[in-house]
Amino acid sequence: PALMLVLGQYHPQFIRGRVPPHIVFVMVDDQGYNDIGYHGSEIHTPVLDQLAGEGVKLENYYVQPICSPTRSQLMTGRYQIHTGLQHSIIRARQPLCLPPDIPTLPERLRQAGYSTHMVGKWHLGFCRPECLPTSRGFQSFLGSLTGSGDHFSFQSCDGTEACGFDLHDGNRPAWELKTAIICHDQRTPLFLYVALQAVHTPLQAPGHLLRRYQTLGNRPRRHYAAMVSGVDESVGEIVSELRERGYYNKSVLIYSSDNGGQPLSGGCNWPLRGGKGSYWEGGVRAVGFVHSPLLKRKGVVSQALIHISDWYPTLLSLAEDRDSDSSHLDGQDVWGAISSGLPCPRTEILFNIDPVSRRHGEVDPRLLNVNGFGIWDTGVRAAIRAGDWKLLTGNVGDGDWFPPQTMPGGPQQWQGMEKRRDQRGKSVWLFNVTADPYERADLAEARPEVVKVLLARLAEYNRTAVPPRNPPDDPMADPQLHGGVWTPWLGQEEAGDEGVDEEPDNTNRKARSKSTCRVCKLRALFKKVGTRMQRAALFL
Repeated sequence: PALMLVLGQYHPQFIRGRVPPHIVFVMVDDQGYNDIGYHGSEIHTPVLDQLAGEGVKLENYYVQPICSPTRSQLMTGRYQIHTGLQHSIIRARQPLCLPPDIPTLPERLRQAGYSTHMVGKWHLGFCRPECLPTSRGFQSFLGSLTGSGDHFSFQSCDGTEACGFDLHDGNRPAWELKTAIICHDQRTPLFLYVALQAVHTPLQAPGHLLRRYQTLGNRPRRHYAAMVSGVDESVGEIVSELRERGYYNKSVLIYSSDNGGQPLSGGCNWPLRGGKGSYWEGGVRAVGFVHSPLLKRKGVVSQALIHISDWYPTLLSLAEDRDSDSSHLDGQDVWGAISSGLPCPRTEILFNIDPVSRRHGEVDPRLLNVNGFGIWDTGVRAAIRAGDWKLLTGNVGDGDWFPPQTMPGGPQQWQGMEKRRDQRGKSVWLFNVTADPYERADLAEARPEVVKVLLARLAEYNRTAVPPRNPPDDPMADPQLHGGVWTPWLGQEEAGDEGVDEEPDNTNRKARSKSTCRVCKLRALFKKVGTRMQRAALFL
């Protein structure tokens, strides 16, 4: 949907410096490292190039390889191992969401006096009303709750069995609404989180953008490029609105992709290795920059080591929120490194430790005692960076290099694609990513002493991990049971009433609810079986 900001007029308090800066955080979905003009892409991004060129380009900036983990770390400042979200994304039918006991960035900013608004993709769970963006600190929300959907009809499907409408205005379906109107109190600083679903599949773009890339013979790349141009225009409109309303001079704009691009869907991370879903650089090294008149250094490239979790304490520091204990955070305040070029406090990033990556019973003693030097089971999917060194263990994802997909046809037609040669039979890799950012020279055998140190760090982190939360899908989530809309399906009374004495009326109500749930689950099951039978019949 289009975005309109009704911001009010420039307030004298801002001139006197009494109000913290306005913060606009733009997160784009699945943009690859090579999918922006200033990285040499054939995709035209003049607005982004100019904003980045006048600000600080973050060229040692990391996120997570998939959607929900990146967004969870932005919202909490904590690694996945400390929120129970170590494994995969939060699926639409999964009774799971961002832990309600962990304060979120918008909650903290509201406490600091900010007006907080969100437009775009949530993807942090919505099984209960208290999981919704408006229950987690945002005063207004227009956007989607699931991970992806049609960019024009807002229909979102989880598999083929469950489809529904997914555009919400606050807590209700936005059947007619096409524009977000954010009425901002001119006396308060603004936090605006714009989480674009573009350039995530489905690959859809209006004709005027597609015509810019008629010469690209690869259809997915052509549509993908048009969507990136749409992102470029959207960011330009936001900045123009900030200027027109007089807020620009007291604002900080942060631009970030949420993970690497997906080569099979038009994205490109060249010359980095791998892509979305992997812990290779192409999956986790992100496009990112900061643009602000408040920067002390402008027009520079920063090599400071920065992680998505760092925005939580950094933005709270900009908001002059000094009251809380930051010892529970994994993020660092990196504003001094970005704005002034000061030494960066971050020297290490734990990308993840995913114990669910290995199925029960797959333990191989050799992976612990031989490959892992008795320190770490290298069959577990994990990745860490410390200084110049990066260590990966387990099945860390596809390690191919994918050059830009400018050739016509599908993947079989792409010329020059380099295949991985060092993944067969291996469970541990070591790279000096400062000297070798493309991860071509595995040094695990040559530098065993470094491997041991980083394996020990993984073991230390693992001792602080909470159990992973990865519940199975709930048939009650099917939108067809809720008016055709993706919406919370678990009532608040189900979230924590155990051990509470109830009145007889409440007991009867709960019994009726359970009975209704059984009927709904049966209906959902019959629908699922029927859908599978229909699909099977197509191939008879």
